[in-house]
Amino acid sequence: MSKYFDIQDKVYDITEKYPETIDIFVSNGFKQLADGKMREKMGKTISLNMALKSKRINIEQFVQKLVNSIEQNRMSEDKSLVNQEKVENANIRIDGILPCPVRMPLMEAFNEWMDEESDKLDITVDYQLKAASSGVDWLKEKIEKAESEDALSDLFISAGFDLFFDTNLMGKFKKKGTFEDMTGFDRFNEDFDNEYISLLDPDREYSIIGVVPAVFLVNTEELNGRDIPKSWEDIFKPEFEDQVSLPIGDFDLFNAILLNIYKKYGKQGIKGLKKSLFKGMHPSEMVKSHTRPEKPVVTIMPYFFTKMTKEGGPMKAVWPEDGAIISPIFLLTKKSKKDDLKSFVDLFASKKVGEILSHNGRFPSTNPKVDNKIPKDQKYMWLGWDYIKKNDIGRLISECEKIFNESI
Repeated sequence: MSKYFDIQDKVYDITEKYPETIDIFVSNGFKQLADGKMREKMGKTISLNMALKSKRINIEQFVQKLVNSIEQNRMSEDKSLVNQEKVENANIRIDGILPCPVRMPLMEAFNEWMDEESDKLDITVDYQLKAASSGVDWLKEKIEKAESEDALSDLFISAGFDLFFDTNLMGKFKKKGTFEDMTGFDRFNEDFDNEYISLLDPDREYSIIGVVPAVFLVNTEELNGRDIPKSWEDIFKPEFEDQVSLPIGDFDLFNAILLNIYKKYGKQGIKGLKKSLFKGMHPSEMVKSHTRPEKPVVTIMPYFFTKMTKEGGPMKAVWPEDGAIISPIFLLTKKSKKDDLKSFVDLFASKKVGEILSHNGRFPSTNPKVDNKIPKDQKYMWLGWDYIKKNDIGRLISECEKIFNESI
C-alpha cells in the first residue's frame, strides 16, 4: 500500500515509527491515540485496515494523508517545532500549542523562515510548539513553576482563556506589565474590527492572530419536525434536551462557550446547556455521528470540521445568527525582549501565517491583509476586553464548570 507501512500493520507500530502520524489519527476520529498509554493498549491490538473499517474511513485517502505527513516531515530534514535538544542559555525561548489541522503547514512555514533568517539572527532560539492533541498540561506546569519574569519563556502562542488570564498562570505576570503587543496593527481586518466587535487589545498587551469559531452541525434526519436551531438560545429549548453533542474534550473551545453563555444568559444558560447535553465527541467523530446507532440532533464544533461533511448528506452546518462563539488564538510576548522578538512576531502575525490559519484550517485570521472568505452576515460572539479585565477569568471558568457539572 505504501513504502512506509502496510495496511495490515498495527496502528501502534505505525505511530511509534512515525510519530508525526499521531496528529492525523487524532484529527480523524481516533482521539484516544493522543494518550500514550491508550495508544499502546489499543494500537497493539488493531491493524490500520481494521481501525479504518471500524470508522468507515476511506482507506486510500487516509493512507495518503499518513504518507503526506511522513514525507513532509522528512522533507524538512526531521526538523520540527519542538527542539530535539534543549538549547542551553538560549536568547529566546518560545512555547505554545498549534491547532492540529494546520500544524504541518505551520511547521513548514516556520522552518523555511528559520532557514532564511538564521544568518541574520544573532541569537539562539529554544522552542517547543506542540500539537493541540498533546494537551496544555506541560505548558501550564512550566508557567506555574516560573516565579519570575526571567524564568518565563519569551513568546507564547495558543488558544484558550484559562492559560493566559488565570491569576495563577499568566495573570500574575500580566499584573506586572510583562507583556506587549508587538504586531504593530492599528486595526484588524474588518471581520474583527467593526461596529459590533473589536479584538484589538486596548491596553496593547495581548495579541490575537486568529480565532477558533464554534458552530452547529445539524443532523436533519433526526429533527423529526423540529425547527433547525439558529441561535445559542435555541439550544436551550426543551425539544433539544439530551440532543446536543458538546466539545467537552476541547477545553479551550468549551471554556470559551461556557464563558460566553454565562455572560449572556447567566447560570440558567449554563444549566440549559447541560440539559441539552447528549455526549461529548471529538469533532472528527461528530461529522460522522449520523452513522452511529445513537445520534445527536445537533453537534457544536469548530468551524473547520464542518468542511469534512459530505455534500448532499444529512449533516447541515449552521452558523449561529447571534454569532459563532470564538476561542482566540493568542500571541503573548515579553516587553523586555522586544528587540529580539519582533521578527518572530512579524512572522506569526504575517499574512502568510494568517492565510494558513484561515484558508487551510478555517481559523479566521485577524491580519488586515487576509480575506477570511466568511460572509459578512456571519458574525462572531466575543467575550470582550472589558469583561475579561473586570473578571477573574480563571475563577469564572471554575465556577461555570461547577454549575455545569452540578446541573441535572
